[in-house]
Amino acid sequence: MNIRESELPGIGCKFEIVTKNQDKLVVVIHDDGRREIYHFDSDDHDEVISNVTLNDAEARQIAGILGGMSYKPKALETVDFAFDDLIIEWFKVEPNAAAVNQTIGQIDIRNNYGVNVIAIKKKNSKRSINPGSDTIIEVGDTLVISGERNQIKELIKNLLSCER
Repeated sequence: MNIRESELPGIGCKFEIVTKNQDKLVVVIHDDGRREIYHFDSDDHDEVISNVTLNDAEARQIAGILGGMSYKPKALETVDFAFDDLIIEWFKVEPNAAAVNQTIGQIDIRNNYGVNVIAIKKKNSKRSINPGSDTIIEVGDTLVISGERNQIKELIKNLLSCER
């Protein structure tokens, strides 16, 4: 994640954030306590697609939620289901991942990793439940995958993330 901070004289402070997945956010903290959050189009970092303004109390409450004060997510290693080692994971395909622009069949996910792709939510919000082997995996797709912990971790590491 890349964070740039800059002073806005007479206004406050601005933080530009680009995540590992190339999502861009800008947070402006005004001297009067207001916070403005801007979310940018992932294909055009100059195009704002949404924004929200929060007062000081709202911003602090959301900071607590994001920081895990209200709910702490369980790490992949600590999630247990009634199906012993079977888990279901949602993972957003990262830029430069090995699977980008390949079909499920070309990668042969089931045979090579023992993992099933249950569904895909495309970047344009189109959903595909039980996608076929001819479905192309693209940057920003969220794959819903099921398998054993170690198999899912291998698939994510080798094909879906840019950290190989």
